[in-house]
Amino acid sequence: MDISIVTEQVIRKFESRTAMSADSRAQIAALPFKVRTIDASTYMLREGQRPTRCAFIVEGLAYRQKLTPNGEREIVSILMPGAFVDLQNLFLDESDHDIQALTRLTLAEVPIAALRQFIEACPAAGQALWVDALVEASIHREWLLNVGRRNARSRLAHLLCEFSVRLKQSTPGDAMAYELPMTQEQLGDALGLTPVHVNRVLKSLETDGLIARKKRQVSVIDWAGLRDAAEFNERYLHLGQTRA
Repeated sequence: MDISIVTEQVIRKFESRTAMSADSRAQIAALPFKVRTIDASTYMLREGQRPTRCAFIVEGLAYRQKLTPNGEREIVSILMPGAFVDLQNLFLDESDHDIQALTRLTLAEVPIAALRQFIEACPAAGQALWVDALVEASIHREWLLNVGRRNARSRLAHLLCEFSVRLKQSTPGDAMAYELPMTQEQLGDALGLTPVHVNRVLKSLETDGLIARKKRQVSVIDWAGLRDAAEFNERYLHLGQTRA
């Protein structure tokens, strides 16, 4: 992929959060990005690893996960195009969780030292990354509420609503019809449900006319109904924080 296309995406990312001067845009373009592509299921970062680079997702999806000592997994967030994957590693010495590719990923990686120098020289960039980190923390809080207090039907409906809204922000196309590239096991690990229970709830949402499925393609048929089933309010995504 042409590096100029990548840098333009990164510049748009920063400018979606705050105004950037021409000089700041030039500094972003001068960052030493390295573009690479990795296959689905590849680990980008492992718990305990000492990271040296931060990654920006150009294309594809990834997820964060935590594992218990006996190997039980909880998927704690989904990362979409336009996300800086591991900003916490700018200032923390080691990773406390795994990050794994959900689909084939194209990444733009930059050394931590170079990104630190950039945000120290450009306060607007530091503000933009702060906003990103705070929005991600808000999403984590909603996921905690989802798993801890909503029933299975609401949990799954909520995740489908979130996918629709976030994909509309990050990728072109119809947000009411999208590929959900997660197995029922992965959905269960994100929702605290068994794969069998996930399958049962998906069929229920489909029978009730809220969604339609074709393989991994999900089409939202009744957005209002799905929102009601999910108790979904997009406030936690802070969409108003994104500049036009």
